[in-house]
Order: sequence, then C-alpha cells, then structure tokens
Amino acid sequence: MKTIETQKAPAAIGPYSQAKISNGFLFASGQIPVNPETGTVDGDTIEIQAEQVMKNIGAILEAAGTDFSKVVKTTCFLADMGDFAAFNRIYETYFTSKPARSCVAVKALPKALLVEVEVIAEV
Repeated sequence: MKTIETQKAPAAIGPYSQAKISNGFLFASGQIPVNPETGTVDGDTIEIQAEQVMKNIGAILEAAGTDFSKVVKTTCFLADMGDFAAFNRIYETYFTSKPARSCVAVKALPKALLVEVEVIAEV
C-alpha cells in the first residue's frame, strides 16, 4: 500500500490520508472546495465550489500517476439536492468517461460546504 500526498490539494485535517494506492487502485478521501494555496473556501455557489473540488481531485490523481479518465467510481455528497443540475454541469466536464457514481444529499458537510466528492481510480 502506498500513501499519496500532494501540496496541490488540501492537506488532511484529521487522522486520514489524501489517498492510498492498493492493488492498482487509488482510493481518494473526499475532497472539499478548499483552495490549497490559501486554506480557504473561495466561493459560496455550487459551481465555484464544485470547480475547486475537481481541481483538488485532479491534483491527487496526478500525484498518483493517473487522471480523470481512469476514475471508475465516484461518491458525491451535496448539501442541497436542489444543486444537483448545476453540480452535474461541472461534474460532466471532468468525468467524461462517465464512471459509476453515487450522489446523495447529506444533512451537513464540514464548514457548511456545499459539496464533497471522493473517487476510486485505476493507477
């Protein structure tokens, strides 16, 4: 097993890793819309937050030697299912290979955020 860590994505803020590689697959922790350069959330709309989440996922995928085309499964957490269509417009520009997906609304996300996404990808 190999731990993946990059400064191009937010650092883990608890007892977990940004991602792990095991048996040829990357298992990434849920990514939230924190800008890794500033440590802050730069926007308050689903579109802005989803874009930052995708940038963070991209950085982890790159650090692991893979990319969005190799993602086989995503799990998406939305604070409000009313944001589903707007979220999908951002999501579909990154996940063009259409991986398997679960998308659920949750009661709350850390820091009152609007979105969190985790991925599993081939390496």
